[in-house]
Parts: sequence; C-alpha cells; structure tokens
Amino acid sequence: MRATDSLEQDNDMENKNVYDLKSVKLPYLAGGLLRFFVSLVEGPLGGLLIPSLFESAGINWLRKQVIDEAPTTQPLHYTDSLADKDSAVPEKEWPRASAIYSQGFQFATVFDYAKAYRDGKTTPEEVAVKLLDAIEASNSATPPLRAVIAVNRDDVMKQAREATERIKAGRPLSIFDGVPVAVKDEVDMLPYPTTVGTSFLGKTPVAEDATIVARMRSAGALLIGKTNMHEIGINVTGLNPHHGTTRNPYNTDHFTGGSSSGSATAVAAGLVPVAISADGGGSIRIPAAFCGVFGLKSTFGRVSEHGAAPLCWSVAHLGPIAGTATDTALAYAVMAGPDLHDPNTLHQPLPSLENWDQLNLNGMKLGVYKQWFQHADPEVVAACETMLKRFADMGAEIVEITIPDLELNRIAHSVTILAEMAQAMSYTYDAHHKEHGLDVRLNLALARKTSSQDYLLAQRARTRIINNFKRVLEQVDLIITPSTAIVAPAIPKDALPDGNSD
Repeated sequence: MRATDSLEQDNDMENKNVYDLKSVKLPYLAGGLLRFFVSLVEGPLGGLLIPSLFESAGINWLRKQVIDEAPTTQPLHYTDSLADKDSAVPEKEWPRASAIYSQGFQFATVFDYAKAYRDGKTTPEEVAVKLLDAIEASNSATPPLRAVIAVNRDDVMKQAREATERIKAGRPLSIFDGVPVAVKDEVDMLPYPTTVGTSFLGKTPVAEDATIVARMRSAGALLIGKTNMHEIGINVTGLNPHHGTTRNPYNTDHFTGGSSSGSATAVAAGLVPVAISADGGGSIRIPAAFCGVFGLKSTFGRVSEHGAAPLCWSVAHLGPIAGTATDTALAYAVMAGPDLHDPNTLHQPLPSLENWDQLNLNGMKLGVYKQWFQHADPEVVAACETMLKRFADMGAEIVEITIPDLELNRIAHSVTILAEMAQAMSYTYDAHHKEHGLDVRLNLALARKTSSQDYLLAQRARTRIINNFKRVLEQVDLIITPSTAIVAPAIPKDALPDGNSD
C-alpha cells in the first residue's frame, strides 16, 4: 500500500468521526403571515420558494450525497417465524411490585389501583365516576387541558361495572382490571371514530379494536376515551386547531409536545397511569420528556400496528406512555408480541421482561457520544449528566463513542416520514387539505415536492445508518442521549388558534 493511500484512509476515517449534526434554523411564522406564506407555497409560486426551504432543511445537501448501499425499506430484525407462539410477554414475567420506592410525590400506579380494588377501598365504578368528572373539569378549565377529546360515558361505566363485578367475585382478568387507560386518537377503539386529529376524518365509529387496544381490553383495562394529538402526527408541539391545543399540566402556558400530546398530558395530569401512544419521529419520546413521564418507542415490529392509522408505515411504532418505569414495563408486557394481522411482528424473538428490575449495573456499558449528548440546552445536559453519574454509581461503565452520519440520519428520516405522510394523505388532499392546520398544510406542501429519488436515497442512507449503529452496539449495551434538547417551550400567543411554524 502506498503511503498516500494510508493517509487517505486515515483522513476518511477522521472525517467519518467528525460530529456533523446541525441545529436547523427556519423562519418563525404565525397568524396572517403564516397563512399568506402557506398559500404561496401551495400555489403556483411554490416552485420559487421550495428550493430555498429545501436548502435550509438540508434536502438539497442530501441530494448531493453519494450513497452506495442498497435501500432498506423497513428496519426489521429477522428471526424465525413466531406465528405459532404466544402473543405477548408471559404473565409470570410481569412486574409484581414497583422496582424502586421513592419519597415525595408519586403518580398513582397500576399497582395502587389494583391494591385499592382488592382491599375494598374503592371500585372501578367509583373511579370511573370521579375520572369522568375530572376529564370534564379539565376541559372546562381556563385554559382547557384538552388531553382527552372523546369520551363515551355509557361505555366507560359499562366497562367499570363489569370490572367491579369480576374483582368482587375474585376473578380479575389481570392486574390491569379496572385500571384507567387512555388511547391516542390515531388508534382504533370501539365505540369511537378515529379522527387522527383532523376535522374531516373519522365520521363513523370503527368496526373493531386495534390489536394493541384489544390486548389492553382483554387484560381488563378501563378504556376511558381518545386522547388529543398533533394533527396527523406531522409536528411536535401538540397544537391542534380542531380539537384544541393540549396544555402541559405542570404549566398550562407551555406545550406538551407531540404528536402524542394528549396521552402524555393525561398521564402527567394523573387522569390515567398508562396511555396508548404512537411514535414515528419522536411522538412518544418528546411529550414524555416534556411532561416528566416515561415513554417507550419499542423496536420496530414489537407492537402490532394493526388498527393504527397508516401514516408512516416504515417508521411507525405504537407503545405506552406511563407515570413510572414499572407501569411502562407492565403496559409493554400486554401490548408486545406477534400478531398475524401485522407480519412485521413475526420476525423477532419473543419479547421478554426477564430481569426487568435488575438494578445491579455492574458490567453494563453505556455509550455516550459526548458532542451529541451535549448538543442540548445546559439545564437538559446537567440533568442528564446527573443521571449518568447515578448509573455509574450503580456499577455501569460510561464508554465514549462516536456515531458518524448523524446529519444524514436526520435528513433521511425527515424525507422518509414526510414523504410517507404525504402519500398517506394524498387521497384526501384535493378535497380537504385546506381544512388542515397551517403548519400541517405547510409540511404537506413541502413533502409533496420531494421526489421518488429523494425517498430512495433516504432508504439507502437508512442502510448506512443502521450499520453505523450496529457497529457501535458491538462495543456498548446502550446508547444514552437526552430525549429532547430543550424543556417544554412556552406557547406563543400568536400561535393560537391556527398554528405556527418553528
């Protein structure tokens, strides 16, 4: 090998290890100015504006990249077929108690409800009455919380009576029997329609429960209604001009985050210990972080997507938001597992919670990409560094890592999710696109200008990115980063009621 070849290889390796993730800066627009800008982008002059917007978003940069890898259209981890095996985590593996007792404020947990029922201190019927009143009060407040947007009182009380009878007879279906659970309005649940946060979809009730809902129902969960969301899940604040903007229960002048805004708010407000949520680009993780609760975007295919709105099929995940890690594990145990209605669930090993509460972290290697970890507001970084120190005190080894192509990752994901959502909404676009909120209209207009070449290039990038992460995960057990780079932002006054672009 020539010395120059070796030098070029070293330079290539050094370039790959350079932290390249950028903070995107796009113009802030709201009110009449945003409405005017959206009309321009949607109209004949949009062709003049799109190139500049694509330049700012990094899409023009993506188009210049040379990516040799073949495309990956779904991030599946293949193993033997599971069609003939159990459908979820065995109940003997479910948590039997909270993992850690902590002093101070605590959310009411699934265990708290179950114990109160079994001790005769209350019943699901009594809880249902108080909960329905609390939901009504939350939506009548100034400003309204708008966590739960659809409730069928008769159905809730019918479920509660049946759960009360089972528990009194000593035949509860599971620890979840009679425990309130809310469902994001992206997921089918009887007897409700599924609006996906819009004003024009979901005019009639659905025909059947989604698999994730059916599993919670079969465990006895008290399904209390549908939670709010950012319209079609295409943005991250929770601002919804049709059903009302979800407010952060810790400070109602701040956003909850989205798109599973109502689910996180319902948990953080203490209305329910668990809520069914969905995540394609942060929609579980962002609101969970902004509301100080737990969210799990599990491995692709772990939880069946059957019965969820088909918005972004190659990055779509369903999962729980809960008030505690234990309740998150409990809900995952019910939700996860193979489902013949969703072939993506048949390619993984069976989900397990074995040793889920193992607090001895000796030998556990936690990977931290320092520049990525610190690419956040100082208060976020400080809190997460405190967490890391706690993990180290528990025996974990903190290992510094590097992950190349994070900017490519960001842009490829944006192209993928936006293109898929634009196609999913293409059937209603001509008739209804002006009924969307302004930020949704802008995102769809931009997404419709991406090309098939952009989408395929993003899937080739996905192959590279998966391999990058696989290589890092050969060195460490986990990769640790902040969930969000900022805390819950304030709701700008000019953003209401029609939306903003930030």
